Amino acid sequence: MEVPADSAARGSQCPLRRGPLLALHLPGLPAAQREGDRAGGAATGHGVEEEPDGGQSLQVLLPSRLHPSRVLSSWKQMEDCCDPAHLFAMTKMNSPMGKSMWYDGEFLYSFTIDNSTYSLFPQATPFQLPLKKCAVVGNGGILKKSGCGRQIDEANFVMRCNLPPLSSEYTNDVGSKSHLVTANPSIIRQRFQNLLWSRKTFVDNMKIYNHSYIYMPAFSMKTGTEPSLRVYYTLSDVGASQTVLFANPNFLRSIGKFWKSRGIRAKRLSTGLFLVSAALGLCEEVVTYGFWPFSVNMREEPISHHYYDNVLPFSGFHAMPEEFLQLWYLHKIGALRMQLDPCEGTSLPPTS
Repeated sequence: MEVPADSAARGSQCPLRRGPLLALHLPGLPAAQREGDRAGGAATGHGVEEEPDGGQSLQVLLPSRLHPSRVLSSWKQMEDCCDPAHLFAMTKMNSPMGKSMWYDGEFLYSFTIDNSTYSLFPQATPFQLPLKKCAVVGNGGILKKSGCGRQIDEANFVMRCNLPPLSSEYTNDVGSKSHLVTANPSIIRQRFQNLLWSRKTFVDNMKIYNHSYIYMPAFSMKTGTEPSLRVYYTLSDVGASQTVLFANPNFLRSIGKFWKSRGIRAKRLSTGLFLVSAALGLCEEVVTYGFWPFSVNMREEPISHHYYDNVLPFSGFHAMPEEFLQLWYLHKIGALRMQLDPCEGTSLPPTS
């Protein structure tokens, strides 16, 4: 789940990166579909419908409602492979004193749960399960001018990636509610100087997330442990409203194996795919926003990489187009919903 510091500094993991699929001449999903067909992927079956103005809409091609049997099947797959209800976070129940565990991102290093770490864990996963309607919000530029803020905030549980900006200039598009926000240790090192002298700045930045859980892969890579613990103690020392949860490395490893068996070839899954995977096992309904790996939207208009900037991450670490194809397939069969068009009530500008 953690990425190298230089990669995190240039762009978060949640928004899906521009991919080579654009070279297939059609932007968006139709191109991704053909790539999936050629690669033997699961994304097959639908043609392209034309909008009255000649544009192409993805949302009209795909189920607008969830299919209960597909939702149940996806939940069962996640439960069988990865058990997010019990293993999503480190808890006293799944990580008892004296237990030895392996860092999931560094196979040569292990650690033992001792009193100093055990005391930081909640007794059990601190959610009332199942969560009803979950919004998993990526940071992709497709959210800009989407008008999806209200729809996102109507979800019962909102998950966000890598401490995204939620100031008033963005709330119409991305909402303001958060229940769980991921924080990559690389961001703590780069943006907040490892909390060695930026503690107040960090605490002030966290206030926008209200009572959210801050979900950190403290035991994914050895270099991530210290900054993650610093986040815990910093927020605890000032009595902040946020609560730190540490990702269980066994859960992260299981999710990685699950998607690798389905054809995702990457050094590391993106944070966004980890969150969507968890949501499939924790929530009755999952809707994703801001997951889009292309540099143009469905109307072939250029979009920024993130909704808040156009900083690109280094290439080669994640397999974003492959991830998108898997999520699109889950949307197509009705296991989750991907919001790819502007939300209801948002008017589109005329095409030139």
